[in-house]
Amino acid sequence: MTPAINLLKKLKIPHKLYRYECAAHDDFGKHAATQLGLPEAKVFKTLVAHHDKQAVVAIVPSSGMCSLKQLAKATGLKKVEMMKPAEAEKLTGYKVGGISPLAQKKRLFTVLDDSAMAFDEILVSGGKRGLSVGVAPQDMLTLLQWIAAPIGEHHE
Repeated sequence: MTPAINLLKKLKIPHKLYRYECAAHDDFGKHAATQLGLPEAKVFKTLVAHHDKQAVVAIVPSSGMCSLKQLAKATGLKKVEMMKPAEAEKLTGYKVGGISPLAQKKRLFTVLDDSAMAFDEILVSGGKRGLSVGVAPQDMLTLLQWIAAPIGEHHE
């Protein structure tokens, strides 16, 4: 199992595993939603942004983008920009397409798009391509100290 799944088990956080065939080379969240037959608004992608040395994690629906302006506002940083994939991999310990917001090498400030709160369960990466994990957004805020803020730009 991946560090992400091990963390959920260790903390006894209820979760459900979703496995799928991953043939995508980009837009992994949309691919996962399609493969699993779930709405893109319920399948979230994990992005890593930074301002100088300060890195933050943004979790947004795979149906949209992350508003860097709103992310900066939510994190109290002056401005943020997306981290280069290789840097994000080094920082989190996961490969792009399988970057989980759970059990990263270093615990980073994590912001979940507040649209997640409309669901009892959302899917995030389980730590490798082809593995998503369903969790209750409320558990993530309570047990993992994520914050919810309007950081998603929705393109419905």
